Amino acid sequence: MQENKSFFNAMTILGLLLAIGMASAAFILGVQAKRAVSGQQSITVKGLAEKPIKADSAEWALSIGVTDATQRGALNKLATELKVLEGFLEKQGLPKDSWTVDVENINDHYDEVFVKDTPRQVRNGYDAFQSVHVASQDLAKITNANKNLLQLRADNHPISASPPQYLVSNLEEVKMSLIADATKNARTRATEFVKQDGVKVGVMKSASQGAFYILPVGGGENTDDSYGGVYDKTTIDKTARVVVTIVYNIE
Repeated sequence: MQENKSFFNAMTILGLLLAIGMASAAFILGVQAKRAVSGQQSITVKGLAEKPIKADSAEWALSIGVTDATQRGALNKLATELKVLEGFLEKQGLPKDSWTVDVENINDHYDEVFVKDTPRQVRNGYDAFQSVHVASQDLAKITNANKNLLQLRADNHPISASPPQYLVSNLEEVKMSLIADATKNARTRATEFVKQDGVKVGVMKSASQGAFYILPVGGGENTDDSYGGVYDKTTIDKTARVVVTIVYNIE
């Protein structure tokens, strides 16, 4: 009889301990679940900022190419054409300190001939090349010189040029100012999204910056990605643009 009573008491105590443990576990899990749900309350928005900017410097690459039966003859022709180009640049208001001249380069010249209807490359003299690079902050002079080069070519001077590249020197400063504006724009958008739900936009959880765009005014296709996004170098007037993605807590 005493043994049955002791067994009953032991089982009662065990049951109470289990009940207390389960209640505690339920409370802890409930708090964790509440925190997990709270942690998932966030909103992701994109912020946009852009502003007009202007190029403040230009780079222009020109090249001379001649052909002659001998290397000496090719070099002499190259020297003559270089003097013509230098005179042209000075006439356009681009002084010597604004351009640099690369060393001469000579290669074999090949003509295509047909032997029994089969095309073959036959060496016939030498090609000589030389490049000149112009850098100036006077964009108007670079632009006009590029236009006037056509007349030089019309006079049978073997001089060619790439389109001028119009550059912006303070890109990092422009980028940082746009990031600040894009961040403000993102919060404004987030606030607008949640204002009907009776909640508020809280602290920023994470942020990431998209590519940095330097675009021609009105957009365009002649761009490259040398600045981690799009960098138009074909126009003087440009538009700088940054997009950011930000996650905010919701309170």
